[in-house]
Amino acid sequence: MDSFLEEDAEAVVVDGKRRRKRRRTPAAQAALHASLHLPFLPPPPVSSNEHKLNFKKSKEACLSYIQDALLQKQWKRAAEFLTCYVESLEKDYSRERIGASEMIWRIGTEILWHHSQSSVKEFSCFMEQMKTLGVKRYLKVCLEHVFHLLCNGQIDEAYQNLSLAESWRFGEQTAIQDKEMKLIQAYRGLLDYCSWSKQKSILLEHGEDEFSDLAVEQEMHSYFRKAAVNLKEIIKIPGVWDVFVKCYVDLLEFYGDHNEARQVLNEYAYNSKFPANPNAHVYLYQFLKRQGESKKSLISALKILHDIVPSHELMINFNTMLQKSKKRRKRRLGLEVIFAGLDYAGWKENEKAWSCLARQVKQIVISEKHLDWIKQEWNSRKDWWPAFHFSRYLAKRNWQENKNLSYEKALVAGILLGKDCKYFKYVSHQGSKAQLKRFRMLKKFVTRHNAVYLRISGPPVSSLPP
Repeated sequence: MDSFLEEDAEAVVVDGKRRRKRRRTPAAQAALHASLHLPFLPPPPVSSNEHKLNFKKSKEACLSYIQDALLQKQWKRAAEFLTCYVESLEKDYSRERIGASEMIWRIGTEILWHHSQSSVKEFSCFMEQMKTLGVKRYLKVCLEHVFHLLCNGQIDEAYQNLSLAESWRFGEQTAIQDKEMKLIQAYRGLLDYCSWSKQKSILLEHGEDEFSDLAVEQEMHSYFRKAAVNLKEIIKIPGVWDVFVKCYVDLLEFYGDHNEARQVLNEYAYNSKFPANPNAHVYLYQFLKRQGESKKSLISALKILHDIVPSHELMINFNTMLQKSKKRRKRRLGLEVIFAGLDYAGWKENEKAWSCLARQVKQIVISEKHLDWIKQEWNSRKDWWPAFHFSRYLAKRNWQENKNLSYEKALVAGILLGKDCKYFKYVSHQGSKAQLKRFRMLKKFVTRHNAVYLRISGPPVSSLPP
């Protein structure tokens, strides 16, 4: 204590005698005040109610710090706060910690999944600890563990964990977790599919030895039967089963059962009991395309996808097919599709999309037919597309980064906004300075058809006076 309470001598007079008074340093004076509560040191005794209140406040503050760290992707900081949170729960004997086990599992899983210094071994160790926290979440934790092992290519370890999960029994909890057990079986099918795929690759790479080919084929077919049974069962249940559906269809196609594959994909895409899922229509379209189906079938599949996700990347393919149609109604839909896609920020610099729109707009302007199509699409966009797509700032950036993109956009801007449009003026000027022939032709084309802009930008026909 002498080193902590260093003292200085100061002379004072008491009862006529000179005495020395000890003067305490600031550190010593602070030590005499209320004691400091440092982390991980036991606090002074408090009442039961006060303890519960303090614990609740500390827990909420710690969880708030963890949430903040997770949102900012500060995985190391989040791990430190989670450690503190767990340690505080270990020292608390109230019922508050009973509901915290699932929170620890989910937060810990998220941190270990992203932490730069995390390893599969550490993740597995954490999962084994989480399995002991409660029987109600045992199978969910097993599924999480298997998924992580599968993502890291550890098929054998995933098989072992699934086998343990399948054999798990705990009275009534076994029946209550029936859904989780079905997922366990579905992942078993997924692992069997991975083994089948591995054997298929071996067969395709080493096809010279007939004896070894026979052994590989037999093993392949064994994995196929096991995978097909489990995968078929899970996709009957309404839900989102993308990876399972893709694997099952791959198995069916390999063995030539195209009718079954088609039936599975149609059911997944069109059954009203299943949630709306854009991927279901993507898989159906891709299958139909592989089978060489008619354009009518392909257009039908993409039409529903367009209704769900207008900005999907396949909408460019959809537009291309519609533009090649001889039916006016489909060409009109094609223009609507490409305009709708360009309403989204993700398409702002999509050169293919702008090329599709520029080509169709140019065809309409040259033919002077169906200008009303352009006008109808433009009426709902003329108040915000100029700032969204055709500002001078974007003209400069597009010109510097992608001259082909700037050319297509300048053509559309010139038609929709006229030759005085900022975007068109900047790009055409830069193109002329660079002595690029197609930009000079672009300027001539827009100037020649500037009257089209006046017709498009004019009031709707219904609003004109009689």
